[in-house]
Amino acid sequence: MLFSCSSVEKKENSTFFAGEIVNPTSNYVVLYKGEVVIDSAKLDDKNRFSFTLENVLEGLYNFKHAPEYQYVHLEKGDSLMARLNTVAFDESLVFSGKGEAINNFLLELFLAKEEEEKKISKELYNLKPKDFSTQINTLINEKMEVLEAINLESPLSNAAYEIAETSIKYSYYNYKEKYPFKYKKHTKGNKFKELPNDFYSYRRNLNFNNNKLNYLRPYYDFMKSHFGNLSYATCSHQCAVKNGVVVKNHLHFNKHTLKLIDSIVVEKELKDNLYRNVAINYLLKVNDTKENNEIFIKRFHELSKSNRHIEEIDNLYASIKKLQPKNKIPDINVVSTTGDNVSLQNISKDKKVVFYFWSDKNKRHYNNIFKQVSKLSEKSEYSFVGINVNAVNDSIWKKIIKTNELDSLKQYRSNNFETLTKSLLIYPLNKCIITDNAEIVNAFSDIYKTKSF
Repeated sequence: MLFSCSSVEKKENSTFFAGEIVNPTSNYVVLYKGEVVIDSAKLDDKNRFSFTLENVLEGLYNFKHAPEYQYVHLEKGDSLMARLNTVAFDESLVFSGKGEAINNFLLELFLAKEEEEKKISKELYNLKPKDFSTQINTLINEKMEVLEAINLESPLSNAAYEIAETSIKYSYYNYKEKYPFKYKKHTKGNKFKELPNDFYSYRRNLNFNNNKLNYLRPYYDFMKSHFGNLSYATCSHQCAVKNGVVVKNHLHFNKHTLKLIDSIVVEKELKDNLYRNVAINYLLKVNDTKENNEIFIKRFHELSKSNRHIEEIDNLYASIKKLQPKNKIPDINVVSTTGDNVSLQNISKDKKVVFYFWSDKNKRHYNNIFKQVSKLSEKSEYSFVGINVNAVNDSIWKKIIKTNELDSLKQYRSNNFETLTKSLLIYPLNKCIITDNAEIVNAFSDIYKTKSF
């Protein structure tokens, strides 16, 4: 036992959540309910933490040990223990004590998802719709049988059972939402497969008004896929342009998605989160024109006046405006291999520069990036400058530079991760920023796809 039973005086309405972390990466564990911090606990000299909560609101919580996090289901009277090793955070996590049944089951579902996704992608998405539905229903029934067995052995509360059932069903509903697009890709067809009338029969029972589910990953992931699918389907039937050709305008599609969310979703927090998802995907991934971005953000404000994420979206939009062509690259400082603070504007002054980004935490990624940059450098008039986005140990960073035989005069690292990523909008990590005499040519290019250099 991590803690002796006598070490805590258990009250009827109190909830005890504690644990031990092997190889800790932070001094604290922080407990969240949604996006709200409930409490924080400092690790003791044996790397243990504990929370005692009075009159806890039952349901899903997140506990974060930076930079990792996982969710936990808590109820009144629980005495739950967790043990994990940060080397394999999710894989090593195990719960014990009162409340263990629901939490270990949710964790098993989470861990099984990656392998199951591979199987479905490889073996099921190329099936005909009826066969695909049959296979998905079989997988749902298998998981539900396990849940029923757990509930029989260790009876779950109604709230815990609902979370577990939703995790199962909405995970597989998500695959059905994705099916038409995946099938088309797998079969290399020009048209979407005609679906049976009952293919989406589960949609009749979807719940858009349960705040206990808002931060359950399978539920939220389903909602994102569902509204993308609905938007595509309605646009293809009602918003077609010339000769029945489906609208491919990103602005139109995303405005349509916002409107669907507004008309269907009841629960305020879910609606706000889905609006945020649409806005971030559009602004970060589409790289649309200045005029279209302005139209989108205006529509976003019209439909979502009191959105809890307004400030975040407005800041993102402001950063995007600053990164438009012919603007100066933001005057942010980075650290050279000699330890000097140098601004991006000085680095790119009087020359053509491509800034690319890498993380020492992803060896495969940075090895591929270095190979691509080496290949591009051979035939380009641009100078390629690398920036490590992590606040890394100086010696580790320099060792990677030396091992990969990089030009140390063209390597820098961030001294403020948050400022760098928010100002330059480094997403995805394959992104590169092309400049000419410190002026932006393209701030949303891809090191593997661009033809600008």
